Amino acid sequence: MSAAVRCTPDPSFMSRRFDFNEALTKESLVRCYRASPELFARKGNDESFGLKTPKKEKFVKRDSKAQPPVEAPYVPPKSQRTTKPISDKTIEIFEGMTVVELAKRTGESISTLQGILTNVGEKVGTEFDPLSMEVVELIAMEVGINIKRLHSNEGSEILPRPPVVTVMGHVDHGKTSLLDALRQTSVAAKEAGGITQHLGAFVVGMTSGASITFLDTPGHAAFSAMRARGAAVTDIVVLVVAADDGVMPQTLEAMAHAKAANVPIVVAINKCDKPAANPERIRIQLASEGLMLEDMGGDVQVVEVSAMKKTGLDNLEEALLLQAEIMDLKARIDGPAHAYVVEARLDKGKGPLVTAIVKGGTLLCGQYVVVGSEWGRIRAIRDMAEKLVEKARPAMPIEIEGLKGLPRAGDDIIVVESEERARMLSAGRKKKFEKDRLIKIVEERASEEQDKKLSVGSKNKFEKDRHMKIIDERAEAQQPETSEEEPKRVEVPIIVKADVQGTVQAVTDALLNLNSPQVFVNVVHVGVGPISQSDLDMAEACGACIIGFNIKTPPSSVSLAAARASVKIMLHRVIYHLLEDIGNFIVDKAPGTPETKVAGEAEVLSIFELKGRSKSKGPDVKIAGCRVIDGFVTKSGILRLLRSGEVVFEGSCESLKREKQDVDTVKKGNECGLVIQNYDDFRVGDMVQCLEQVIRKPKFVSSESGAARIEC
Repeated sequence: MSAAVRCTPDPSFMSRRFDFNEALTKESLVRCYRASPELFARKGNDESFGLKTPKKEKFVKRDSKAQPPVEAPYVPPKSQRTTKPISDKTIEIFEGMTVVELAKRTGESISTLQGILTNVGEKVGTEFDPLSMEVVELIAMEVGINIKRLHSNEGSEILPRPPVVTVMGHVDHGKTSLLDALRQTSVAAKEAGGITQHLGAFVVGMTSGASITFLDTPGHAAFSAMRARGAAVTDIVVLVVAADDGVMPQTLEAMAHAKAANVPIVVAINKCDKPAANPERIRIQLASEGLMLEDMGGDVQVVEVSAMKKTGLDNLEEALLLQAEIMDLKARIDGPAHAYVVEARLDKGKGPLVTAIVKGGTLLCGQYVVVGSEWGRIRAIRDMAEKLVEKARPAMPIEIEGLKGLPRAGDDIIVVESEERARMLSAGRKKKFEKDRLIKIVEERASEEQDKKLSVGSKNKFEKDRHMKIIDERAEAQQPETSEEEPKRVEVPIIVKADVQGTVQAVTDALLNLNSPQVFVNVVHVGVGPISQSDLDMAEACGACIIGFNIKTPPSSVSLAAARASVKIMLHRVIYHLLEDIGNFIVDKAPGTPETKVAGEAEVLSIFELKGRSKSKGPDVKIAGCRVIDGFVTKSGILRLLRSGEVVFEGSCESLKREKQDVDTVKKGNECGLVIQNYDDFRVGDMVQCLEQVIRKPKFVSSESGAARIEC
């Protein structure tokens, strides 16, 4: 059997340009291979021979480097990084972390991290050199990864510390009065409106000689973030419940905060001296909410107290110290301190002041600290009695002076070794905060646009059917053509100024809860301190109103300028009055929803017919003689004719007369004659309803717990 011959053209022939005579002489243009027929039967295609020459491989490689055609758009190569997004990736860092360990956790190469070290001004050694937590945080921010600090107590002096106790509960259940009885002061009398509106921290010396750090939290619904911060820093939660009131919404919220923070609860049933007190009912309600009390076989202690009569305070002290002894609370005394910001405010003479509780270590005067995205050198440390101290130990509430800016409540305070490092870390955090804020805004706008596209698509899908249905209904009812449009959503820009940072956040959250389908509350600016001329200029530029909570009255120059610029300024000291005032302001700004309302009813008593009129006055007319039995009938309204309770016709009023005089309105008890346009089939006993279009405004609703909302 003769061998078969198979010829294949060289692939490079198409990619090169040769002269025709030269191409005939090239041996590489046509390659001939001899193979047996059995080989062709076994191999099914050309590629099965595996005869790939280096020359072909070379040309393939050259083609891959060729630029794309002009007509094709350039598509950049996708990133090969496999790290998680910024909002999802979080790593734990600790003091003495090496570059190798950081590279494993971030997913970056060691050379990349060493390059970042050089950029931040750190001396680059080996990859096994220990790094401080500040440097590690700078590197993590540079690669776009969130961090969580872990503080180690190895090699440090560990000593017992006082417990941090947070008093929580519903508004007006006696939390501050109970603390006043414990420390023999009167703080509740100093609070505006008799309710707590700030987060306070102080140390109480017990009769047994022990000391306890107390945090007093507001009970109003608007201060939910304050209660969450109190539960995050505390060791024990004292849940105050009024014996004459029972378990309320903020009581359940306080229980949820304590469970989320994994903090033990001690229940204090207050106001047991009142005649309507029923502690057993309180126990049953708490048990039904999942709180396992000691009386029912659980581990939650219950103490009956009275803040007014000062009874049961010794039992409460004993319960708190027993719970602290069970927890065996200890903290690191030596080394750099880390603390938690409870509250922040702006003082006219001292500048930014931060109320904090030390978690571990010792905080010294003169150290450089970074608080959130702000930094500074501690100029003074004061205790809660406003006495200057040189240092602060764990579980000690203090007030720090010397920061460059005002931090946010809930930020951590960390100590750094130099001013340069503090500046660098603060700048990095500000940059990351601004970047995350912009990303959040972009994501929100993208989601809104996507929702709008989906709603438009669904609207287009059923637009034709809906339009035909409306036409049919109008034809059957013979109604005048009306257009019902969705109410527009107006924007209400607001500027918030308050006395402390925590109050600013609470007021802002309460205002955002007043958003409704008709009104969008846009908080354009927040700040701590009195209202200034710059706030007024911003309000005038964007058409905003200014809300001042618990601050001084602005100077007369600012008030006069606000009156000339028509800028509304609201000043309040009680959160109830603030929410009510701003709620009514938002209701006035709302466009409202148009709706049809029955303005009055009239009964047809007799029917008159005008015949023999001239052609200029038109054809014969039937007049319904009626008596208005409810409300009023107007000529401009729509008239609806009812017969045996069913709608017969709806149309506009062509004529309305009383005592042969044309009138616009006929009130209850009077008789009139009316003519409905394009209808004259009246019968005695028919009912005529007068319809009018009204604008229904939203309604401001405030619950007993203080939660406010706008109902449309």
